[in-house]
Amino acid sequence: MKSKNEVTGCLDRPVCICDTTLRNGEQAAGVIFSNIEKYRIAQLLDEARIPQIQAGIPGLSTEDKKAVRHIARMGLDASVMSWNRADINDINASIECEVDSVAISIGVSDAQIANVYRKDHEWIVDKIYETVSYASDHGLYISCLAEDAPNADLGFLLDFAKCAREAGADRIGYVDTIGCEDPFTCYERLKTLGQIVRMDYEVVSSNDLGMATAHTVAGLKAGARFASVSSMGIGPKAGVAPLEEVVMAAGHTLGLDSGIDCTRFMEIGDAVALASGRPVPVAKPVIGSYVYMQESGVAVDGVVKDENGEAFDPAEVGAVRTVLVGKHSSRNTIISEIAQMGIELSREDADALLDMVRKATIQMHRSVSPKELFLLYEDLMSGNDVFDEGAVAVAPAPAAAVPEPVQENAGNPQ
Repeated sequence: MKSKNEVTGCLDRPVCICDTTLRNGEQAAGVIFSNIEKYRIAQLLDEARIPQIQAGIPGLSTEDKKAVRHIARMGLDASVMSWNRADINDINASIECEVDSVAISIGVSDAQIANVYRKDHEWIVDKIYETVSYASDHGLYISCLAEDAPNADLGFLLDFAKCAREAGADRIGYVDTIGCEDPFTCYERLKTLGQIVRMDYEVVSSNDLGMATAHTVAGLKAGARFASVSSMGIGPKAGVAPLEEVVMAAGHTLGLDSGIDCTRFMEIGDAVALASGRPVPVAKPVIGSYVYMQESGVAVDGVVKDENGEAFDPAEVGAVRTVLVGKHSSRNTIISEIAQMGIELSREDADALLDMVRKATIQMHRSVSPKELFLLYEDLMSGNDVFDEGAVAVAPAPAAAVPEPVQENAGNPQ
């Protein structure tokens, strides 16, 4: 178990990621991680230099408590955090698990206060002071999560943050529970909070309207230093802000260094996909297997000429760029792909071969493989019109095996 000073040092980064895959992942419908899968995912997150891992909810069950305690004892470089209600019994369960950090969560909107707790503002403030001060007295690093913060009265939210700070909280979590706040409002409210109650803030976003990444990045731009995320965005309902998207967006749009080894994102995503039974979508930003495939001639030319074909170099996340030859390819793509087979093609022949490629892909409803491209080239050179069903086929001369096109980046595709 790390001391509070050690945790604070571990979290000393321009943007600090708190990964909640192990907790939010099991809140996704139909998902249950085995403990051994949790330990493996925790190890992968730590190897990727994630600074803080939310390991689970000790107060939920004996099995969850066992898993959290085991992760806390794994000797990870990361801070190990547990999630808790604003309840002393939950805090005691976390203390027994030997975690070094706790997230203490309570609703702050008028709707939640009235309908969930059937209490008032004063009760919420008293409850958070009681539990935060108790955790602080036990030497724990504390994130105080304000659930449904976008719908809370701003004046009360300020009072809540001041109370949590006075009780010993290290940061306030601004939680968009239902994912309906627009990024612009998030920016303004967090900017105000940061100016009036000077302490660290954490953005926690649901993805119900597909805005979790934008919402999180807006919060970081407003001055929040912490972001709550999960691999693939796995979580309840439509999920939460995805680890890989937030880290890459913070780095490339805001210039914020997370200190994370981004080349491990695909490996982490694969492990989470296997454990959850939810495959990584092929077009998933950053870690999808099709994200680094290009077919359109304009896009391929942009990549080849090092212009604006990609948001970032695929090598940053351990991916390999792949060029597909198909209906939308250009003459330059054809010339480039054939050149990788040791063949120099004239512009006229490239145009003719491109026409054959487009006919083939339309008939097959897919792109052509390097071998198929070479066979079409042989047909072109021999005058064999494979698209004229009435023509007499001319057998091509035997050819040597075709080498696979050389990949531009080294590594293993997903």
